[in-house]
Amino acid sequence: MGVSTDTPIIETSSFPLSVAGDEITAAQLHGILRLRVDVFVVEQDCAYHEIDGRDLLPGTRHLWVGGSVAVDSYLRVLQDAGGTFRIGRVCTAVRSRGKGLAGRLMETALAGIGDAPCVLDAQTYATKFYAKYGFVVEGEEFMEDGIPHLTMWRREAPQP
Repeated sequence: MGVSTDTPIIETSSFPLSVAGDEITAAQLHGILRLRVDVFVVEQDCAYHEIDGRDLLPGTRHLWVGGSVAVDSYLRVLQDAGGTFRIGRVCTAVRSRGKGLAGRLMETALAGIGDAPCVLDAQTYATKFYAKYGFVVEGEEFMEDGIPHLTMWRREAPQP
């Protein structure tokens, strides 16, 4: 008995879903990993170790927007030593770009983080996107898996 490719493997949702690493289902993780591999490994032609052992940790938060058959946009929040939060793996499927999904995920993630310090390693071309959320470049550009990156920090939540 096969599974139809038209059958959703992930919940359809127009709002961000959020699940802890130790509560994520196999189907949810499959959809997330599929998108991350499609974007980072295939589209960006970047062979790297996508499965890093942090996805299932209790302190990991997975946030995504699910489309009709797959994850449309995703990001992950980790808690590093000392209470600093780290946002990473921000990606959106080609079919879903230009709809503001990554922005909605960033807003949801930062609402959960609150005033705690937060860091991310941005692909250099995306620094203006993260700056909209209060992130500031710190340090020099570096190469990660053949792609230029900049470390960005949000040390305090922006005041309205």
